[in-house]
Amino acid sequence: MLTTLNTSYTDTRAADLAWTLGREPLPALATLDLELDRAKLQLRLLGASHQVLLEEERGSCSETVACIPGSSTPLPLAVAKQFGVWEYEFAARVEILSPGSFAGRAQELLALVSDHPQGLAGVFPGSPHAFTAMLAQRHDGQVHWRTWHAYPQDGQLVATRTRVGVRTEALSASGV
Repeated sequence: MLTTLNTSYTDTRAADLAWTLGREPLPALATLDLELDRAKLQLRLLGASHQVLLEEERGSCSETVACIPGSSTPLPLAVAKQFGVWEYEFAARVEILSPGSFAGRAQELLALVSDHPQGLAGVFPGSPHAFTAMLAQRHDGQVHWRTWHAYPQDGQLVATRTRVGVRTEALSASGV
């Protein structure tokens, strides 16, 4: 699904993105609710980037990657955590592209996500290549999502990849 976000695009930078786990739902400009097997997933586009809310019978997880004033946790390159019954992995990278390459990559990503039934993309008014896009799937009992945050004024594209699943020990203890 592709939407135009009803907010002005401000000159944020990739370096302003922060990452947090467990944050309460923030006001969203667009959402996509998905059911992936027994997992309920909500992809949320914020004025400041993205939030994903995951809920399963064993618990819930929320990930926020956004430009949030006062946040002190910068965007990490990689995170691997265990909490509750969950195993969580996150990775991020920043691509720096020339203006021509950036425009082509932006069009490619927007086409991929907007035509996908489990994808949500939001374009900011005023800049055709300023967007946040998200794509989710369930594979081998785990929920995966990818996101892209575009900063055309700097030629930067931030890509993230997340995997969340129930720890093997928790599955064994529950008899699954």
